[in-house]
Amino acid sequence: MVFSSLTFLFLFLPAVLLVYFAVPRQAKNTVLFLFSLIFYAWGEPVYVGLMIFSTILDYTCGRLVEKYRGTKKKKLGLIISICGNLGLLFFFKYTDFMVGTVNSLLGTTLSPLELPLPIGISFYTFQTMSYTIDVYRGDAKMQRNIISFGAYVSLFPQLIAGPIVRYRDIAQQLNQRTHSYDQFGEGAKRFVTGLGKKVLLANNIGLLWSTISETEAAQLTTVGAWVGILVFAFQIYFDFSGYSDMAIGLGRMFGFSFLENFNYPYISKSVTEFWRRWHMSLGTWFRDYIYIPLGGNRKGLPIQLRNIAVVWLLTGFWHGASWNFVLWGVFYGILLVVEKLFLLKWLKKAPTFVGHVYTMLVVLLGWVLFAFDDLGKGLAFLGVLFGGGVGFTNTWTHYQLLSYLPLLVICVVASTPLMKNLYGKLQEKCGQTFLLSADIARILLLWFLSVAYLISGSYNPFLYFRF
Repeated sequence: MVFSSLTFLFLFLPAVLLVYFAVPRQAKNTVLFLFSLIFYAWGEPVYVGLMIFSTILDYTCGRLVEKYRGTKKKKLGLIISICGNLGLLFFFKYTDFMVGTVNSLLGTTLSPLELPLPIGISFYTFQTMSYTIDVYRGDAKMQRNIISFGAYVSLFPQLIAGPIVRYRDIAQQLNQRTHSYDQFGEGAKRFVTGLGKKVLLANNIGLLWSTISETEAAQLTTVGAWVGILVFAFQIYFDFSGYSDMAIGLGRMFGFSFLENFNYPYISKSVTEFWRRWHMSLGTWFRDYIYIPLGGNRKGLPIQLRNIAVVWLLTGFWHGASWNFVLWGVFYGILLVVEKLFLLKWLKKAPTFVGHVYTMLVVLLGWVLFAFDDLGKGLAFLGVLFGGGVGFTNTWTHYQLLSYLPLLVICVVASTPLMKNLYGKLQEKCGQTFLLSADIARILLLWFLSVAYLISGSYNPFLYFRF
């Protein structure tokens, strides 16, 4: 089940809201836990048991850490948690990748398992691990109620594709959170905004990328390839940030405050800045649980550069069991090391537009590596970007570009804080009453347009489900 489905919007969400607000406070986590399991079972009934196992594993490990706190045995719970979680992730996500790699290198004929990937396993694995690590470090108290812990692990608003919610950030909210009409209204507004980004922008611009990506590289023009990777950049941004908006909005409706996950990354003036604005919950997870424990920037420049390289190799591998993701991680690791060594200082002195152009160029090239699981097809597409196709442009390219030009302009504007800043200025001049009416009209329009699209359309992928 996805948020941008009629089943979720008109069946699941009304049902869970009705039951959640009907039961007393002490039963609300139970309701969230049960409905979250139903939500997950809708698409992955077999793997609900895996999620329950992860919940029991980390709950038990947290108790072990607390029981042996102050002794050397407290590491036992941490080690079991890390090995157990990473073992499950590796088994389901990377076994076939390793089998294929061994077969290619050694000429063996090992049979892959061909197990379906549990939806969202990379996200909830990192979440459950963060609980045991936070308890071990003393950053969070052990959760004594297994139902409340289960609600944290399986919380359906951010279960499938994040943002990655660390336990210490919502530990207090699990035990005691407030609900109000204002908070619910803000959450609903954020949810509908994300729904509009996903359905009206990502889905529609994604149709063009679907057409271009399915075309043989030898039949593409240079302009057509650049247009294609540009629209993919917008599709993945509005798809993923739209999902994050919906997750954050749903969280507020149920009394939770999730951290932001995107901050207009396409306005960045360096790759370093871009990755501080894109998928921020994943970046902070790797920073706090990998980069800093390795030494961060405290042990000199060579160690810092090594740590950046390790983090980005793991970031690429986290995204998928495919060499294109590994290469994508290495690509960004090299860029960030180069920026750390000298390029960032030069970009700060250069005109602003130079930083913007440089950043968007390398980000678009990076999206080519990310978009094609078939590394050969991705490299062929890269070749077309630099003149390796049927020519510079043609009438088909002109037709597609002109057909999608209005939507492209909307995507450009919507990916910047321009409208947000304009809204702030209007708020100062027009007052709250006028803006409240405008907000209601905007949200109702987005809602009806999104629902109308879902009723009439069939193209509705979520790109980050595969991670």
